[in-house]
Amino acid sequence: MTEPNSSAHQADPANRARLRWRSRRGLLENDIILTRFLDAHETELTDEEVDAFTRLLDLSDNALMDLVLARKEPEGEVDLPHVRALLQRLRLA
Repeated sequence: MTEPNSSAHQADPANRARLRWRSRRGLLENDIILTRFLDAHETELTDEEVDAFTRLLDLSDNALMDLVLARKEPEGEVDLPHVRALLQRLRLA
């Protein structure tokens, strides 16, 4: 039987730890939302979802909070289908 989540991200504990470390934010609200999301979904994230999560982590805290709270929609480099899909999951978390 094959492992359904045997992606590059899932196979490397260092990558998983790095993603979790980057999700720690200056804004407590972002920190709580992102770490709770990872607690619930980290082991099932695909490489595409990890890419989307990483793109969101590259944003400033305020820009990220605006997206998570649906005050704004993705623009520019983060306006991609897989980023929008992950953002919808974050909003529901």
